[in-house]
Amino acid sequence: MSDLELSLDPLAGGHSGRTFLGEVGGERAVVRIYPPGDGRGSAAPEVDRAVLRLVRGLVPVPEVLEARREDAASGLPGLLVTAYVPGERGDLVLPGLDEDGTRRFGRSMGRVAGTLAGMPMLRPGPFVDPDLSVGRFPGDDLGEWIESRLPGWPQGRRASLVEAAGPAQDVLDTVGRTCVVHSDLNPKNVLVDPGTLEPTAVLDWEFAHAGHPWTDVGNLVRFERHPAYVEAVLEAWTGLRGGSPEELLAGARAADLWALIDLAARVGTNPVADRADVLLRAIAETGDLHAWPFGD
Repeated sequence: MSDLELSLDPLAGGHSGRTFLGEVGGERAVVRIYPPGDGRGSAAPEVDRAVLRLVRGLVPVPEVLEARREDAASGLPGLLVTAYVPGERGDLVLPGLDEDGTRRFGRSMGRVAGTLAGMPMLRPGPFVDPDLSVGRFPGDDLGEWIESRLPGWPQGRRASLVEAAGPAQDVLDTVGRTCVVHSDLNPKNVLVDPGTLEPTAVLDWEFAHAGHPWTDVGNLVRFERHPAYVEAVLEAWTGLRGGSPEELLAGARAADLWALIDLAARVGTNPVADRADVLLRAIAETGDLHAWPFGD
């Protein structure tokens, strides 16, 4: 990309260290780097571009300016360049809100999740190419996922988690529908207008896939437990997709087990994985998907 300035400033917020603020044609732009050998494969920038194009106009996302695969011969990384979108990170805005603001913010997040949950896919799986072909996940049962991802856990704790996961899997199986899932939808990955508290951009779609309609809600309320926020997320989602807030919350906690298990398997790599490990241990110890080991 000849008009991309070489000086790139890291953007705060992520744990990968791969997103930077740059300049294209005299305008600010956001550049995401995909190092050679990235586990998602050389097509990852083009897959992410396709996902952004798929959801654009339904949820707010940045405009894609360019996507480029890695050049294995030269060692150049892949790139995804998107337009800069103004806004404040949701995780920085939320702590300073009063109860009314917290509800408004929660409603806006619930609407995003509910909109994605209304975008149907034929079956679950990862997006594997720029045509958004759907591949296969390594398993479709929570018990098997626990055994494969947490072999280092003591057998007793692992067995307790498997026992708690059984009813959770039963709840998930009551929904025979698949949709577009962001899979990392939380305040940190959303830019908002601090005045209206409406999202200006939903960011970081590298984990997007075809999956369960409750998954994104589970992420939204995983660590954000303020009652006004949680209630507003649930009410906004059910206002779009139906069902009761109580049913949705139970289903969202069940759906989030998949992500918590995967994060806990990577404990020590970043603060989110460490926190997920603590939360998952509490669920295993109590058998309660709503367990909260962090106090108020």
